[in-house]
Amino acid sequence: MTGAGGAGKRSNLQLRVLSAIVLIVVVLAATWFGGFWFRVFAVAMGAGIFHEWLDMRKDDASGEFYGWPAFAIVAVVLLTGAPLGITIAALGAGLAWLLVARALSRATFWPLWGLLYAGLPAIALSFLREEGLVLVILLFVVVWATDIMAYFTGRSLGGPKLAPSISPGKTWSGAIGGAAFGLAGGLAVAASVAGASLGALVAGGLVSLALSVVSQAGDLFESAVKRRNGVKDSGAIIPGHGGVMDRVDGLVPAAVLLYAATLVLGPAVEPLSPF
Repeated sequence: MTGAGGAGKRSNLQLRVLSAIVLIVVVLAATWFGGFWFRVFAVAMGAGIFHEWLDMRKDDASGEFYGWPAFAIVAVVLLTGAPLGITIAALGAGLAWLLVARALSRATFWPLWGLLYAGLPAIALSFLREEGLVLVILLFVVVWATDIMAYFTGRSLGGPKLAPSISPGKTWSGAIGGAAFGLAGGLAVAASVAGASLGALVAGGLVSLALSVVSQAGDLFESAVKRRNGVKDSGAIIPGHGGVMDRVDGLVPAAVLLYAATLVLGPAVEPLSPF
């Protein structure tokens, strides 16, 4: 029995690693080419999030009926490469549609929150790529470094639990370790860009630390949503990893924050976005 169990764990680990490699290749390829292909990736990610969000409330059939037309409005506008103002207006139209559905039927607010949770990061990612390849790489490096190193640091050091009622496995040591490595990764990306000024490096460090903290908060938020709805994994579409939400829970708020930072700190991050 022990041998069979060990073989099963090894098989699952191999499946996780293989799935992760495939995902990374696809994501990095879309990121490199940018434009339409990256928007396709952002919309596909948003669609996966929205599907899993709605699927958590199987008792609310109205979510599927009213929710998907609202998401389709945002997806079509994003894929056409419309300006930010029109894209935000499309998101507003989708939210308005769901508010009307809520008023005129038995629909709940659940699909409305799902549209925000899925639509905002899809929009942020799409427009962030237009600001520059390096900014998207910075985002991925910080979020991935935070996620991976929070796990390994927490497992190695242990210590007090971060939020035991939400995610019993997470520790303060893991959170601090993840933030430290996320910051280091962000600074490494910023420092690798030719022409990055000291001001840009400082801004990059502050933004990287904020992204790391927010990504961990996003992880906890998704865990809380799943726990509230009695769900272990958000889905099973990714072999060995669960659902889309399980993989991008940290990326969702971090993408929104980074794009907002580029709008506010434009001159400071300009050296990081020439590609």
